[in-house]
Amino acid sequence: MSPVTHFFAGWLLASVSPTGRPTTLTRREKALVVAAAVAPDIDGIGIVPELLTRNTSHPLLWFSQYHHSLHTLAFALACTLAAYIVAGPLARIGPLAASDPLTTTPPTTGSISDFTFGPAIRGPQTPIRRSSSHPGLTAVLVFISFHLHLLCDLIGARGPDGDQWPIPYLKPSSNTLQLTWHGQWALNAWQNFAITGFLLLATFWIAWRHGNSPLELISEPANQIVTRTLRQRFGPTSVQP
Repeated sequence: MSPVTHFFAGWLLASVSPTGRPTTLTRREKALVVAAAVAPDIDGIGIVPELLTRNTSHPLLWFSQYHHSLHTLAFALACTLAAYIVAGPLARIGPLAASDPLTTTPPTTGSISDFTFGPAIRGPQTPIRRSSSHPGLTAVLVFISFHLHLLCDLIGARGPDGDQWPIPYLKPSSNTLQLTWHGQWALNAWQNFAITGFLLLATFWIAWRHGNSPLELISEPANQIVTRTLRQRFGPTSVQP
């Protein structure tokens, strides 16, 4: 499916719990889950050099040869481990701890940011707001988000020429498992447009009801503007953000 579809699917997974209430993940943790939803498509970047060199004597067939090469269990585990480290240890020490705008406690004493050559003279320290981190939950959601991408591609990523792109799930250790589905529809099929439309509507509904939109990943003021605009257009909500 389109990276846009994967993005919104990852956003909904990161933002709403099965009960329909917003998750307690921080913005950084949500960003990790969303990144995992689109990360497998990094291997599609090879289409750029392939298109640029297709009429040369030595074309670079990086897309044809390596597309779906990152749609694997190994890459899923690597993303999961990286997310756990970023959401856990790195979220409590060093520059990452000081840069998260969602913090409620002072940085851990002895972190990388406390290092200095010679004596350090410190005045009164202003507590930094820090919310509790959720490395375990973030890692689980990253693993699920990655596999949600694989599922979406399995059911709706057939090429325009009718060719299926099998998912080499166990690569690079084994080529024995190639995931395909005989009912897979094309990338430009109406089903993909319908799914993307549903995800967009759900995203707008969450922004209206709970005050959270994908824009909060990059700018909280922009997120508030979108939320305020939706509530002015469709009426206020009785749910407190």
